[in-house]
Amino acid sequence: MMINDTARIANDLLVVVSTLAPDVDMQVLPVRIEEILSNYEIQRRTQKDLEIDLLEKIEIFLSARKIEGLSDKTIKGYKSELTMFANYVNKAVVQITTSDIRLFLAHNKTWAITTVDAKLSVLKSFFGWLVREEMLLRDPSAKIKSPKKPKRLPKSLSIEELEIVRDSCKTPRERAVMEVMYATGCRLSEVMNMKISDVNSQELSLKVIGKGNKERVVYLSIKSMHQLRKYLNSRKDDCEYLFVTERRPIHQLGDRAIGRIIDKIKSRANISKNLTPHVFRHTKATLMMENGADLADVQQILGHEDPSTTLVYAHVSEERKKQAHKRYHVQ
Repeated sequence: MMINDTARIANDLLVVVSTLAPDVDMQVLPVRIEEILSNYEIQRRTQKDLEIDLLEKIEIFLSARKIEGLSDKTIKGYKSELTMFANYVNKAVVQITTSDIRLFLAHNKTWAITTVDAKLSVLKSFFGWLVREEMLLRDPSAKIKSPKKPKRLPKSLSIEELEIVRDSCKTPRERAVMEVMYATGCRLSEVMNMKISDVNSQELSLKVIGKGNKERVVYLSIKSMHQLRKYLNSRKDDCEYLFVTERRPIHQLGDRAIGRIIDKIKSRANISKNLTPHVFRHTKATLMMENGADLADVQQILGHEDPSTTLVYAHVSEERKKQAHKRYHVQ
């Protein structure tokens, strides 16, 4: 068995070296390889060893990303996606090919394009990191392009629909959550982690921790600050978080709990559009763009690292297009 393994690795080395260096002396090379390998005991790794290799690399990658500041939720998502991939390919890291990744992304016909794109993004992050850390010589995902996604404009609320949603709030907490989400344009995770000490009532501002553990300042409106004060004055607890549970023991509201609050408001509001926590973020950005805000300003307010992410809001209404044409058209 050991002889077969030695012969196999000798042949593999011959193929690799002759490919990388076509001018090598093919009469001398096999002899030199045999001389070197004769000093070692060679045994091929078992399939179990190969499986452990990929899972070990995944754990190292996740640990590194955690140290870099990625949230526990993001780390959990990465682990789920990479474990699914590992179970599918069932290979050592060095044996994974571009074709393996393409076959994985295409094997489930029920996956939407956005799902495939998200999975590819995780794999590119993983293999790119392995190459940068010199655990892998080449990135098998590098040649795979992201699938083209249909261009869909965010489903934002109109000013009238926003007022209907406001009227549909029944408690100080509901109104405060809704107003803060709209005024700041924050992500659900950012709203969930807001603390009372982060609020500057004089500046009408809030410090939030965004993606990549990056801190930024967002701003409240007079209306949202008023509703937030009403909510905080109604509370009888000393919890540090801005939005908390109503039942004891009082603690921070989770993302699902905030989602349920929005669902309750949605059930009372008679509007055709879907209402989710993210819709308030879309609405904030869209209405700002409609009122002439610069793209760079919207990018900073939303906490987008990549300007191209903000471009999805750079559409304008037909009326605004018409007015711009009249104003700037040269006869």
